[in-house]
Amino acid sequence: MSKETSDSESGNFVFSELDFDVSNGSKHQDLKAELDAGLRKRFSSARKKAFALFVNTKKVPASSPALTCSEKCWWECCGEGFEELVDIHKHVASEHAKEILQQTEAILKLLLICRDRSAVKGEVLANSAPQNEINCNQCEVADWLPDTRHVNFEGISSEAGEVLLYYCYCEVEDPQSICAWQKALCKKLQLTGKVRIAYEGINGTVGGSKTTTSLYIEAMLFHPLFKNLLCREDFKSSAGGAHCFTDLHVGVFKEIVPMGVDPVNISYKGAGVHLSPEEFHKEVEDLLSQRGEPQDTILLDCRNFYESKIGKFQCCLAPDIRKFSYFPDYVDQNLELFKDKRVLMYCTGGIRCERGSAYLKSKAVCKEVYQLKGGIHKYLEKFPDGLYRGKLFVFDERYAIAANSDVISKCRYCGALWDQYKLCSTPHCCQLVLTCFQCREKGLTACCPACQEKGKFASPLSKGPMKEECECTEKRTRIPVDTV
Repeated sequence: MSKETSDSESGNFVFSELDFDVSNGSKHQDLKAELDAGLRKRFSSARKKAFALFVNTKKVPASSPALTCSEKCWWECCGEGFEELVDIHKHVASEHAKEILQQTEAILKLLLICRDRSAVKGEVLANSAPQNEINCNQCEVADWLPDTRHVNFEGISSEAGEVLLYYCYCEVEDPQSICAWQKALCKKLQLTGKVRIAYEGINGTVGGSKTTTSLYIEAMLFHPLFKNLLCREDFKSSAGGAHCFTDLHVGVFKEIVPMGVDPVNISYKGAGVHLSPEEFHKEVEDLLSQRGEPQDTILLDCRNFYESKIGKFQCCLAPDIRKFSYFPDYVDQNLELFKDKRVLMYCTGGIRCERGSAYLKSKAVCKEVYQLKGGIHKYLEKFPDGLYRGKLFVFDERYAIAANSDVISKCRYCGALWDQYKLCSTPHCCQLVLTCFQCREKGLTACCPACQEKGKFASPLSKGPMKEECECTEKRTRIPVDTV
């Protein structure tokens, strides 16, 4: 193995109290014998946790259409199905030792960190003022922050970065404490981005170096609220970094994604059946093969019009709505469209489909409602040149990421193929516009003729609030009525 191979690739773990080489998984017993009883116990516990988390990610939902009466496959890995728990355990142990050890490393690091934190907290409680005078919230936040003493923040500024996208629907009893922890965590790791917390869960997208985003994932996976709910596969990543966001925004909201419906009335617990990217791909393939024939299936894009404009699945229904809070009204005005239909829903990362599918199911008009697990993001990891064509819109300074070379949208002014969004050039207008290089050189940089005219007289230094809508969006039909 070359010296350039990273420690994580070779399996060499280094801890303050644990220093051993596990480059060969079969050497576990010899290595563990060198540790004292306490460390052996922690190692064993961390490895069991890592193993269980990995196996759980391979479980096929019982309600999946991939399971039939004659085919009772409960786990799927490496293209192979497993009916018995012992069989999937044997497969993971023999084929995925490297991944298990990497996860063990992450869990064990945080175990050691939190033990040290607890010891410090105990000293504080024993040697300081009475307990009711101690800021317990600060202690709790500190307990779940990673140790960054080994991180050279100046050095990692030049390393490759990434943007993470994730969500977790769960019951959060104290959103404010999770908010405080997230703020402290992101600031300590020098991450930028947006994190929304609510009683119904958490939704985040953050950017930074791969070193710090990895530490962020480790912290999330070890937090007591999320450790049994999230796994590494729930974090979607793409090339980027802290520069993809202008700042860090963490806050508590009523919904973790704004659908405009009280989560008490429409809960994520009523969501549609989750389909893996492979299952969803097969469903769309079948739909395309029957094009031109009467259909009982609708492929529904739950995103906004400017997202589906630059990339979407073939033969989908893409509502011409401007924001997700319009989606419930769209469903209400198009109930006849969905009557007695099988609906396959998808969005960027899966979060909008959770409550969007729950809302559609609450109307009791569809035969079945399914959703793409992990969204387009996870689908493109499996099928970069599959049935989704064009760019994937993202809500940061990049605006879009590419998995294939297809361009399906056009320049607003000349009609040439173009899919790179820019903000409208008129001050205070926050609309996105597709305008090619040639048209931009001609000064055609606004979202509509009204803004283009205003831009001739407006000063770029003038101050004022950003407009949520412009003349071009005000004229759009707010809730379209569609036909298949």
